[in-house]
Amino acid sequence: MRIPYEAPPPLGREFIELTPDVSAAILLTLLVGWQKARRFADVNSQAGEVLMTERLRDGMRDGLKSGGLPWGKMLLVLPGTESRSNTTVIIPDGRTDIPLMLIAVFLRTQEHDPHAIIECKRIAGSDANLCREYVQEGINRFCSGKYGQNHAVGFMVGYLIAGTDEESVDGINAHLTRTSRKAEHLAPADCGEGLVSWVSHHGRAAPTSPIKLHHSFLDLPYGAQSTLPPVSL
Repeated sequence: MRIPYEAPPPLGREFIELTPDVSAAILLTLLVGWQKARRFADVNSQAGEVLMTERLRDGMRDGLKSGGLPWGKMLLVLPGTESRSNTTVIIPDGRTDIPLMLIAVFLRTQEHDPHAIIECKRIAGSDANLCREYVQEGINRFCSGKYGQNHAVGFMVGYLIAGTDEESVDGINAHLTRTSRKAEHLAPADCGEGLVSWVSHHGRAAPTSPIKLHHSFLDLPYGAQSTLPPVSL
């Protein structure tokens, strides 16, 4: 039986590029989901990354189901799951936080693996360890191809346990500068829709084309942030 609108299978694995409007839709879905997630008392500076990510995932799904987002039936928010960096790897070598699937991309490519990946980290610009982890355990997973090897675009979320997004960006960029990666600095992005986000570009060994990362920094409810002492960067 042939499903209506089914596309013929592609030859090989297609490189997935997202148009700016699709990236903006994902970023807006993140913000809508976070507005729902941050209403819970357990979403605070003491919460672990996993709990906040599960709250965010549920909030994104609720936002898509509510009917307020025109792409609600075209974007699927999947559970975090073990993943394989490429088709030659048999044993999973990574675990994605929030994988996404786009119906239009699936119909075109019949690609069953996620079409976009959101990696989530706790962050505070005054905490050098968190800034380092954001790069080493977040950005670098996209650079190495562990995540999104056939993706041209990736996404990262920083849960602001203290301070502002500007302070966190400064801390992340300071770490990139110290490790001779100034060209990879996060910079303000213009994604429309009144979205406040950041963007960075990173080289990869394979594929040879760089990956573009969108960064969203999500603030905690008033009074739920901690006050961290300054840490030398």
